[in-house]
Amino acid sequence: MTQSEDALSYPPIDPVNFDLIIVGTGLSESVIAAAASAVGKTVLHLDPNSFYGSHFASLSLDELTSYLNSHSLPTTSSTVAAATPNDDPDHVVVDLLQKPLYSDVEIVSRDSDDEDAKLLRENSRRFIVDLGGPRALFSADKSIDLLIKSGAAQYLEFKGIDASLAYQPNEGLANLPDSRGAIFRDKSLSLKEKNQLMRFFKLVQQHLANDGDQNESGEGRKILEEDLESPFVSFLDKMRLPPKIKSILLYAIAMVDYDQDNNEVCKDLLKTKDGIDRLAQYSSSVGRFPNAPGALLYPVYGEGELPQAFCRRAAVKGCIYVLRMPVIALLMDKVTGFYKGVRLASGQNLFSHQLVLDPSFTIPSPLPSFPRDFPNERLQMLSQRDIKGMVARGICITRSSIKTDVSNCSVVYPPRSLYPEQATSIRALQIGSNLAVCPAGTFVLYFSTLCNEADEGKKLVQAAINAYLTLPVTGNSESIPIVQNDSEDTKPSVLWSAFYIQNVTMSKFESISSSPTPDGNLNYNDLLDAAEKLFGQMYPEEEFFPKTTSPEDTVDDDDDDDHNGITLES
Repeated sequence: MTQSEDALSYPPIDPVNFDLIIVGTGLSESVIAAAASAVGKTVLHLDPNSFYGSHFASLSLDELTSYLNSHSLPTTSSTVAAATPNDDPDHVVVDLLQKPLYSDVEIVSRDSDDEDAKLLRENSRRFIVDLGGPRALFSADKSIDLLIKSGAAQYLEFKGIDASLAYQPNEGLANLPDSRGAIFRDKSLSLKEKNQLMRFFKLVQQHLANDGDQNESGEGRKILEEDLESPFVSFLDKMRLPPKIKSILLYAIAMVDYDQDNNEVCKDLLKTKDGIDRLAQYSSSVGRFPNAPGALLYPVYGEGELPQAFCRRAAVKGCIYVLRMPVIALLMDKVTGFYKGVRLASGQNLFSHQLVLDPSFTIPSPLPSFPRDFPNERLQMLSQRDIKGMVARGICITRSSIKTDVSNCSVVYPPRSLYPEQATSIRALQIGSNLAVCPAGTFVLYFSTLCNEADEGKKLVQAAINAYLTLPVTGNSESIPIVQNDSEDTKPSVLWSAFYIQNVTMSKFESISSSPTPDGNLNYNDLLDAAEKLFGQMYPEEEFFPKTTSPEDTVDDDDDDDHNGITLES
């Protein structure tokens, strides 16, 4: 295709000047688009993909396979802008590249003619899988508050996660004792352990209810300041909680990533005050909604519904959306070096005061040659990306649940629960057909863990998978720890699986800003904090989603469905 033919395939955008241009429709970018539109900013939201959500999208099996394979390869010269620094009379034109966030992609699908392979072929588009899973929302966390405050909640419906489980060596999957009723019902806990756990939760509740004040006798209502500043694991030891309960509190309720008992591998030692806050959030989430008895919620139709809800909110407030629109270059003022705009694949130039980029975008390094007096320091930020770490992710499709009579559940595998060298928690989430992400009688399971390199990540994820699923034998299976399971004969067989490593990058702020990638957390709190911080830096005088009521705040008539899920209300 010639350059003129290529330009004709992209419609021109009018107007050409905006307060803010955003490239990528991931969660953080979509939140910022909605927030900026809500305070009257003119916003253009672009995405080179044909779908919403970017790295937070929910995709069919074929779409996921194509996306992972194409986004794990370096950008080639044929996909980079043909611009040069001197082809514009007023601006320095700097090519944009998309560096891969994914690597070590392995996708296994049955290619035989049996019933399972037939099911996958005939229902490929009925499977909707999350690119950034496992993900869920606590019923009482800031993501729920933001959905309600922003108005995005009216475009969403949720269901509760039926059970929250922790994997225990030699015991298997155990329900979390996350409420008074759950503690008393838990047959795996001794009477002594139940009493210890009840006393601990009572202390936490008294501390929070009294804001740390003592009662008249000076006893029982206060966690000492030195304890609050100490490691949470040390405080749990001080409370003489047994190892099993300590493990559940740390890794399944407080959601800690690294082995808190091993200083050599622990990169993030949780303080008691932060641990108490996490326990309080979890406790307040349990049973908040009548038809969701647990702590966690999941959106009907998948994670990708969340960024779409914010995009719809932004569109109501005037944001312009254009999908399938690649951005190929930045326009920088020749004199000052300040950002001025972007160049599209069509060749059209667009201008804005601020720019937010999908985290995969960068510019060539080393930087191209510029006019002698051009101040190129402002481009250094984009030429380097800070890789915070890696997340190993796995997706499996099965015909049966990992736990009888449970459709949707979360699972935590604490450090050292699968094999001695396991240094991080592994999280899993099973979603069934009642959430409209797979055909009846099938389940989608997501796994993730933080890792330092790909081989370690694969070992961790596959050890968790092997504990409760039967994977097809591959040439690399010898290096994966085998976890014995009493119900070996009834382990669900995997029909389709994907494994990949995703880089984790932080958000950056300049006149050209970069949004964060999906992180290793189960919830969205850190990502939403980053979006709010970025908005505050761009628009310090504006409120983040001011409370308004207008005739536009209505739900579309075609959004009604029969899922009988949870709708959020203020």
